[in-house]
Amino acid sequence: MGTASSLVSPAGTGGEVIEDAYGGGGGEACEIPVEVKPKARLLRSSFRRVGASRPGGLIGASFKSTASVQELECMAEYERLKKEYEIFRVSKNNEVASMVKKEAKLDLENKRLRAELQALQKTYQKILREKESALEAKYQAMERAATFEHDRDKVKRQFKIFRETKENEIQDLLRAKRELETKLQRLQAQGIQVLDPEESDSDDNCTEVTATGAHSEYWTGGVLGSEPSIGSMMQLQQSFRGPEFAHSSIDVEGPFANINRDDWDTAVASLLQVTPLFSHSLWSNTVRCYLINTDETQPEVDIFIRNYSPKLQRICETMGYFFQVVHFPVENGNHFQAVRKWEIEKSSLIILFIHLTLPSCLLEDCEEALLKNPEGKPRLIYRRIEDGKVSSDPVQWLTEQACCLNKAKLIDHMGGVEEGAYETYTCVEKIIKQDILGCESTEVEGKDLGNKEESTAPEEEVFGDVLWDAHDEQEQMEAFQQASNSTCELGFEKYYKRLNDLVAAPGPIPPLLVSGGPGSGKSLLLSKWIQLQQKHSPNTLILYHFVGRPMSTSSESALIIKRLTLKLMQHSWLVSPLTLDPAKLLEEFPRWLEKLSARHQGSIIIIIDSVDQIQQAEKHMKWLIDPLPVNVRVTVSVNVETCPQAWRLWPTLHLEPLNSKDVKSLITAECSCADVKLTTEQEKKLEKHCRSATTCNALYVTLLGKMIARAESTGNIDEILQQCFQCQDTVSLYKLVLLSVQESMVNDKDKNLMKEVLCLISVSHNGVSESELMELYPELSCAMLASLVHSLHKMCMLAYGCGLLKFQHLQAWETVRLEYMEEGQNIVSTYREKLIDYFTMQLSQGRVTWRSADELPWLFQQQGNKQKLHKCLLNLFVSQNLYKRGHFAELLSYWQLVGKDKSSMAAEYFDSLKQYEKNCEGEESMICLADLYETLGRFLKDLGLLSQAVAPLQRSLEIRETALDPDHPRVAQSLHQLAGVYVQWKKFGNAEQLYKQALEISENAYGAEHPRVARELDALATLYQKQNKYEQAEQLRKKSFKMRQKAARRKGSLFGFALLRQRALQLEELTLGKDTPDNARTLNELGVLYYLQNNLETAELFLKRSLEMRERVLGPDHSDCAQSLNNLAALYNEKKQYDKAEELYERALEIRRTALAPDHPSLAYTVKHLAVLYKKMKKQIEALPLYERALKIYEDSFGHMHPRVGETLKNLAVLSYEGGDFEKAAELYKRAMEIKEAETLLTGGKAASRPSSSGDTFSLRSALSPNVFLDYGQK
Repeated sequence: MGTASSLVSPAGTGGEVIEDAYGGGGGEACEIPVEVKPKARLLRSSFRRVGASRPGGLIGASFKSTASVQELECMAEYERLKKEYEIFRVSKNNEVASMVKKEAKLDLENKRLRAELQALQKTYQKILREKESALEAKYQAMERAATFEHDRDKVKRQFKIFRETKENEIQDLLRAKRELETKLQRLQAQGIQVLDPEESDSDDNCTEVTATGAHSEYWTGGVLGSEPSIGSMMQLQQSFRGPEFAHSSIDVEGPFANINRDDWDTAVASLLQVTPLFSHSLWSNTVRCYLINTDETQPEVDIFIRNYSPKLQRICETMGYFFQVVHFPVENGNHFQAVRKWEIEKSSLIILFIHLTLPSCLLEDCEEALLKNPEGKPRLIYRRIEDGKVSSDPVQWLTEQACCLNKAKLIDHMGGVEEGAYETYTCVEKIIKQDILGCESTEVEGKDLGNKEESTAPEEEVFGDVLWDAHDEQEQMEAFQQASNSTCELGFEKYYKRLNDLVAAPGPIPPLLVSGGPGSGKSLLLSKWIQLQQKHSPNTLILYHFVGRPMSTSSESALIIKRLTLKLMQHSWLVSPLTLDPAKLLEEFPRWLEKLSARHQGSIIIIIDSVDQIQQAEKHMKWLIDPLPVNVRVTVSVNVETCPQAWRLWPTLHLEPLNSKDVKSLITAECSCADVKLTTEQEKKLEKHCRSATTCNALYVTLLGKMIARAESTGNIDEILQQCFQCQDTVSLYKLVLLSVQESMVNDKDKNLMKEVLCLISVSHNGVSESELMELYPELSCAMLASLVHSLHKMCMLAYGCGLLKFQHLQAWETVRLEYMEEGQNIVSTYREKLIDYFTMQLSQGRVTWRSADELPWLFQQQGNKQKLHKCLLNLFVSQNLYKRGHFAELLSYWQLVGKDKSSMAAEYFDSLKQYEKNCEGEESMICLADLYETLGRFLKDLGLLSQAVAPLQRSLEIRETALDPDHPRVAQSLHQLAGVYVQWKKFGNAEQLYKQALEISENAYGAEHPRVARELDALATLYQKQNKYEQAEQLRKKSFKMRQKAARRKGSLFGFALLRQRALQLEELTLGKDTPDNARTLNELGVLYYLQNNLETAELFLKRSLEMRERVLGPDHSDCAQSLNNLAALYNEKKQYDKAEELYERALEIRRTALAPDHPSLAYTVKHLAVLYKKMKKQIEALPLYERALKIYEDSFGHMHPRVGETLKNLAVLSYEGGDFEKAAELYKRAMEIKEAETLLTGGKAASRPSSSGDTFSLRSALSPNVFLDYGQK
């Protein structure tokens, strides 16, 4: 067998690696400490031991000794073999252990490879399916393309035949038209009146109103050829038909061949822009009723205020407005003169209670209120008559003047004072509903449907299912007007250039940061720049948002994003569902922005003022950091101290402190208003004082000027200056303002009331209204409140916002907190509790208004009272009010504060509704219950709880079918909302059936052309699109689109000739004043108005007066003079006085070439109409280059596929054809047809964008709805 020595490592070679015969990779041999000696060595050692033990060595050894030696040898061999076996066993055990480890390792590797194989198989299957889907989509697209090519060729052939036929018919119609015009002229010459204004509502000879940016038959029919206004009129007319009027003077004779419905609607829009219908009549969402009375009629006034004022307040509350009676006692006739004049200017309605005499102290107020009434506000005179008694001469004179010249209504009453007060109340109620709020038409519509509440949701008609808060929108309009109210430019020209460079720079570019200290004029700069952009860049869409006080509604990020998204939807003429989830809104806004920017022909500018005041601005405004679309520009303003760090890397425009020249001009402007003249020494002191950064900002200098102007009444200007010089910042100067106003108070009671009022406004969510203050403090007289508000408003402390008193500036708010609430949170809680008690009392009386829904939950949240907040949220009408106004995120945040999740919210609302349902009796309460169920269903749908949303919507449907009628429009509303849930739930079959039922009911109730019918068609089209039924969806969208066009047209004609007659008289009065640019513009508008009424002679007079006044005031080379010249030329063109028209057109063209850019659309306007005139005069050679010039301008301004380009191409084609250049004519006509086809596809499905000069200009439809008031004009 050999020895085991071969297995033992030699000395010095520890750890030798042994190769594994099985391919295991080898292992390290074990070192065994055993020494094996050879046999000879063993024997010698044995003999040595024996010899050593016995003297004499081995001689004489016995056999027994020999046997012992053999035994020893056997034992040694045995030990050797044993050890060799042990070594072999250990070696094999090591090999086995190594192989077990390798086996485990291989198993793991096998499992990993199997998992990878399975993953690869799944990926392969997925890619295979995607490949098959892509191939299928490719084949479907190829089939559609082939079908489209076939259909296009077929349509081209049919269109060619149709065009040739229609051209012949047009020629026949033109000949017939000329014959009729000749007959009409003969009839008019005989004195027969043939123009009936009431017949203008017929559909004869009218062109349908197109969507914004789209043109319907843009080269057929002549429409208004003059420009009613380059800047002001541009905004509202594009709500109906695009950025300009459509013009064509080739197919018909003259730009004014027919007066059609489009002209009429545009004229109404123009007049509303020049003198808005409700701008001053409805001051800041408040119906203000100003009462004037004598001692003789004091009983009627007392009864009216005590018994009927609360009723009028409830009427206005239900429609979303405030009602405020303003009355100064007779004994204070000589006091509060400036306050009374201010209140008369703000008033919506003035009522004079008179009997036999009129005191001289009231005569001035009566003349101011009743005779000087340029806006044509409603006026009412109550005159008590007694037998045998004759009124004094002043009473008779005033009554005759007011009733005859100013159309005041007169109530001649014979009887008791109670009956007289009631008669006045009934007349006032009618005036408020019809003349002030303009809601009589919607009430009639509601009565026809059997339910007056049908007209209470205009937002759904305008925006489909999108929930819109008109109060938020009005607040933004008023914030813009307040910001731009200053007449001083403060050296802003250098900043305008930088802002204009932002718009002109190639995109995409990051937002521009407008930074500056508090009160440095950032809001004023942005608002003034917005006005300039609206005037000079009509194709620019501007969306703005002015953030108010922190923690107010205007600073809530979700509402800001929702408002801007709705504006984008409005300007893209799209009505589609919009999520109310704040996170999803933040995701969808950039998509809407990208979608509109791709369609919009001009730039889109988004301006957010005081963006750093937005709650969690960096989180909710993160879309600002992402790359913006190429034609989108964003400008935000921030305070230097509070600007987020991540935004400081953006391009920045920093507002520098005012220089001495601007400081002087600003103070001089304030002093001149009060007839104050400063001495040279005083001016030097002011200049020396206003040199630091805190004393030369715009707000500080403005306050300083107002304090100096206020000091004129006391005659101690030097003393006031000395006090002002001790104030080194705006807050300290505001403290001086408060002290000055307090010192003007008569007694300590009034001073304490002033403190109470300011503290209440400070702790409220959005402000407090005057009517609420009167109810909170019964001892507060109307005269005292009016005087206080007038003083604080004049000193830049308070302002109106949506009918609420708010602080004008953040520094004013900080001043009140520092001055009156130094005690800390305790005093704040005390005033909040006072507001909580007031609004809680309102809820207990069943008065759930938008104010109580806005304030009460927020106050509970600020107080940290979760229990009361929970109870308030379970008031179904409070939650309904918040949700229906789109405050979904706010409502959700309240529930999160209470600690409830979505399912808990749904369960608690269900329980509350079930409890409310037990107490419902009668039809009215059941209808209200159905509304609550519908609101809950929509709320749950927005929360994503689709399965739970079905039950309340079905219950709402059941109640309405039972309480009303299965065919009632409210039933269609329930069907529509229930179908919307099924669409999100992917149950398309159920949704389609419900939508069709809703469509049938709406058609039967409203008629086939109503906006509600269009909404159902839109919903069905969206459903079919989700099911890939594109052809059916396209047909429904086209049908819906036409309905919306007609609805817009009808709404524009709703106020019709009555409005125009009323405004014509008022505008004529406006023009009797001195020469001003505004009066010249008004004269121009009057000329257009009278032309629309076919009164050419009067129109010519007004247009000439406008031109003469503009030449005197602005100079003969001003661009507005070009407008008047252009309008006069168009008028002479219509009268066929071509020589006069040619001269005026050439003068207008020369002015515009100098004043405007070479590619400005208004330049093309004049060029084109001069070309039309040359063609009429048979000057084709002169006309051709002008047409080509107009074409190039339109292509540069609007793009090569704009309808204006198509119109001009067609005109050029006709001109080339008449000139004998048939090949060029065919080529031009072909290009025009391609633009026409593209426009038809666009208007049929996806409407073009709205080229607006102001993103916050409402359509006429929403402007005149009873619940949506917006002020379009400058006050």
